[in-house]
Amino acid sequence: MRLATWNVNSVRARLDRVLAWVDRSDVDVVALQETKCKDEQFPTQAFEDLGYQVAHRGLSQWNGVALLSRVGLEDVATEFSPAVPHFGEPAAAEARAIGATCGGIRVWSLYVPNGRTLDDPHYLYKLRWLEVLRDAGREWLAADPELPVALVGDFNIAPTDDDVWDPAFFEGSTHVSGPEREAFAALVEAGFADVVRPFTPGPGVFTYWDYQQLRFAKRQGMRIDFVLGSPGLARRVSGATIDREERKGKGASDHAPVVVELDAP
Repeated sequence: MRLATWNVNSVRARLDRVLAWVDRSDVDVVALQETKCKDEQFPTQAFEDLGYQVAHRGLSQWNGVALLSRVGLEDVATEFSPAVPHFGEPAAAEARAIGATCGGIRVWSLYVPNGRTLDDPHYLYKLRWLEVLRDAGREWLAADPELPVALVGDFNIAPTDDDVWDPAFFEGSTHVSGPEREAFAALVEAGFADVVRPFTPGPGVFTYWDYQQLRFAKRQGMRIDFVLGSPGLARRVSGATIDREERKGKGASDHAPVVVELDAP
């Protein structure tokens, strides 16, 4: 089984590229983030024509998450906990999570809040969002320690200095702050291992490159897209890759797809 995650930064703007990549990559389950469309605008039929079942969560032109699966798509949910915080004035739900059981694995496509700046309310929202995710994960594994769960997507956190091209450049900004890195570490402590890192050792191995100032060409990126697996999933991982080639060329997303190979249980 091949599981992939990709922040596509607008699925409609990049539909041809996304369809081509999904088709040639022979992936069984794909988690998409930042689809930037409402449910009724998502190109469901195009993916169904490739043999995938589709679940999408989109409320506006911002955020948006989806799951594509050709190994089943059951028990779809759009919140991993009733305690998931809302944001804004007035506070409203955002389309940042969608989960389903695909081929016996519980997969969550996650688009973690950005945080914006360290003194922005969005930063506190981000930390609370991650806290609720951690608590939900603990509950799932307490109920069934062998449950195969994949928390995948754009976490908007670089958990170590090896995961950014220049730690000094990011000093005082989000994605690298102590509380954010502690929140990521808490997910690992709760039982969810970074299953990609053993196959893509750093430093200098990234999943995101800003469009500005030719960051990709200069190899100035960040590693912020992850597949975190429960013990029941992690022991099945036999390989992982970051498809940097898909970051190249006109019309590319600013993120690269991350693919994990899973052995049969």
